[in-house]
Amino acid sequence: MPHTDFTDADLLAYVDEQLPADQSSAIEAALRNSAEMRQRVTLLVRRRDQGGHSVGEIWRRNRLSCPSRSDLGSFLLGACDPDYEDYIEFHLQTIGCRICQANLEDLRSSQQDAPDRQRRRRRYFESSAGVLRSQRPS
Repeated sequence: MPHTDFTDADLLAYVDEQLPADQSSAIEAALRNSAEMRQRVTLLVRRRDQGGHSVGEIWRRNRLSCPSRSDLGSFLLGACDPDYEDYIEFHLQTIGCRICQANLEDLRSSQQDAPDRQRRRRRYFESSAGVLRSQRPS
């Protein structure tokens, strides 16, 4: 994809890390090869940071379309309303929100680590129970 095919919105989404990995890779490759494109991105960021506050910009920067972390946890457990589950699936797969994908992956890994954490807590408690009993005043 030639660097002129990227829209301003694409480039700003790249800067904010809100593009799927394949689109981000294409823009990154184009940026490496084009001083003109790097200058274009610099100007876009400068213009945006000087107070260009459109509704779309506010929506994207504050990630108003993203489900909350607790909603992603409910999605992972299969405890969401079916319509909202469809939306989250769309957001993750079709939109390709990398932030939400990373949150979901973090929740998955913490869910897998939960049994180990519970065993460690029980061992800590059991190992300190005797110490606590011996420190109680008689």
